[in-house]
Order: sequence, then C-alpha cells, then structure tokens
Amino acid sequence: MAGILVIGAGQAGASVVAKLRTLGYSGDLTLIGEEPVPPYQRPPLSKQYLLKEMTLDRLFLRSDEFYAENKITLRLGNPVTAIDTAAKTVTVGDAVIPYTQLALTTGSTPRRLPASIGGALNGVYTVRTLADVDQMEPEFRAGRRVVIIGGGYIGLEAASVAAKLGLDVTVVEMAPRILQRVASPETSAFFSKVHAAHGVKILEGVGLDRLIGDTRVTGAKLTNGSELPVDFVIVGVGITPSTAVAEAAGLSIENGIKTDAQGRTSDPAIWAAGDCASFPWKGGRLRLESVGNAIDQADIVAENMLGAGKDYVAQPWFWSDQYDVKLQIAGLNTGYDRIVTRPDGEAVSFWYYKGDTLLAVDAMNDARAYMIGKRLIEMGKSPAPEVIEDPDTNLKALLKA
Repeated sequence: MAGILVIGAGQAGASVVAKLRTLGYSGDLTLIGEEPVPPYQRPPLSKQYLLKEMTLDRLFLRSDEFYAENKITLRLGNPVTAIDTAAKTVTVGDAVIPYTQLALTTGSTPRRLPASIGGALNGVYTVRTLADVDQMEPEFRAGRRVVIIGGGYIGLEAASVAAKLGLDVTVVEMAPRILQRVASPETSAFFSKVHAAHGVKILEGVGLDRLIGDTRVTGAKLTNGSELPVDFVIVGVGITPSTAVAEAAGLSIENGIKTDAQGRTSDPAIWAAGDCASFPWKGGRLRLESVGNAIDQADIVAENMLGAGKDYVAQPWFWSDQYDVKLQIAGLNTGYDRIVTRPDGEAVSFWYYKGDTLLAVDAMNDARAYMIGKRLIEMGKSPAPEVIEDPDTNLKALLKA
C-alpha cells in the first residue's frame, strides 16, 4: 500500500513522522535514513557526547518502542537513489516504494577540503554525524596538537572541547575575525577572549594553503607561509544543503530545495523541511540551519500534508555552548547597522538594530535577555536602543510597553 514516505532520518524527519501520528494520520508511514541508526540529536555530538557526558542511548530522539507502537517503519542504512515523480515511487537499494505524498528532510552535508590540498589524508575530520564523532574520538588525548580550519560555531565548539581535554588547539580563520559571517565584531571579540583564556590560539586573516602528509596529516601550511605541526585536523568550513536526489528528480532548487510558504516543493505531492529547504521570507528566500527550524518547519509540513493549508512563519533562534558560556541567539541580524551592548554582571547581550528596528539578540549567559529579546522580536516591538543600553531599564516591562 502506498502511504507517506519521509526521506532523511534527522531532526526534521523524526518531527514529521511523529507529528503525522499525533494529528491522527493512520496510513502507511515510512522514515528512510542513510545512516544505520535511528534519528538522534546532532548538537550534543561534538560537545557532551564527545566529552563522554552523554551516552549513546540519550542521543536518540525516540525509543525503538515509539516507532513500533506508532507503526512507523524505519528503513535505515541505505540512501535513496532515485525519486520517480511520475510513478510516485522511491528507490532504496533494491526496493521500489510507492508513495502518496513525500517529505524531503535530507538535511545538509559538511564542506570538505579538496583532496588536492590534503583533504583526503587520514586524520582529517568533519563534524556532522555520529560516525564522524566516533571516528575522531580516539584523537582527543591531552597534549596532542589539533588544528581547526574555520572559526565558525562548529569550529569554536570543537576547539572548546579539545581545550577542555587538554589538547594544544589552533583555530585558523581566513576572514579578518572569527564568526564574521554570522555575528557582530562584539560577539567575535567576546569569544576570542574566552578562547584565549583557555589557551586556544586563534589565527585570523590567514587561510590554509594545504595540509602536509603522505597518507596521514602531519602539518598545515598556511597562506602566510608558516607551517603548523599537527596530530589531526578538524574542518569546520560550513555546510551545504543536501539536494542531489531532489535535483535529479527535477524539483526546483534555490539555495536548497525550493518550497512555497507551506513547505510544498515544485511537485505538489512532495514537501521539504529543515536544513535542506529554502522558503519565502520577507520578499526573498531563506534557508535556516537550526534545530528550532527543523522542528517548527517539520510540524507545519506535517499539518499541511494533511490539508491544514498553513504558512510557515519562521521565528529563528539558535544556540552554542563553549566552555561555561551559553550563547543564545534570537532573530536574524542580516542588515544591522548598530549594536547596543547590555552588560549584566558576568553576563552580556548584544542587540542588533537596523535603524530603529530590533533585528536580533546575542545573549551570553543571559537567558533573561535572550527570552525577552526573542519575545520582542516575535511581537514586532523595537524598544529604543538607548532604553536597552540603560542598565536601569527593566527588560521585562518592555513586553507590556
């Protein structure tokens, strides 16, 4: 019997199938995953799991019993090789599975270094899957030298774990500052100080020329001519949406799988959600790489697969854990022209404005600033920058103003 298929067994895929059952869908429901394990949390992989503060069973989003009780068929360990939109079938291994509707939650893929500059050497890792982290875990031993290529959140989180475990850590960032693509100079400076206090060396404005080694990496030659001896390398230079199967099926691609406001692709029987999907946003298109988006968008897509007809209205939020600092981000800072700093004891928050409009908040160990900033943005309220800057301002009162 044909039913609903979901391709991609990550956070978004797990959310789609769970929501469908919650909403009362009783037909055949299959979740297809390329990895040989059921859906799990990715954020703790490079932090609590690598530090052995979280066991494997706690990573999984749902128990085996949940899938069995809800009659959700898991097809794991095999990639989808083809989607036939005319016949409404999906090919997985030797099986051809029919569908009535299809959801693509294929996620994203880490960018890798080209083999021509040493990207294929042993000892060079990316941080994305459970297998990635299990493979690199034996490298994390005190006194060893790790070079991290890329000063974004993935690279800095890996640096914090390595430093905690007593490794010699160097971060190489080609841009003039870490976090340049995603955060203000103030946030970048804050984390530069945090990492320096933990002994991490951050090299900014210098790129990787190539990795050195015969079969295994032994060094990194930088664009300024210097060479760093290394025991292993972590590459954190961003991710790209996983769109190959969708593209081969003829679906429209635009910075990810292109959807309408309800999550429907260019094929009316196929939907998309999570890292792989781009959706309409303020006159343009947006693709969000976050757990929050994966869950919220997946829930809306599940509802719309059953006829709800709801538009997805994104409320972006993100977080990053580094050492004892919890960074929480509300909103999107694109286009900001002013930063307002609000210290609160050991905590601090940076508020992004465009003109008089509040766009986003970065809060470091300041959950209250984050929560209130998030609510203000969702409500469309923009307190005057001078009000936020004033330490005597009662932030909570701004919600009622």
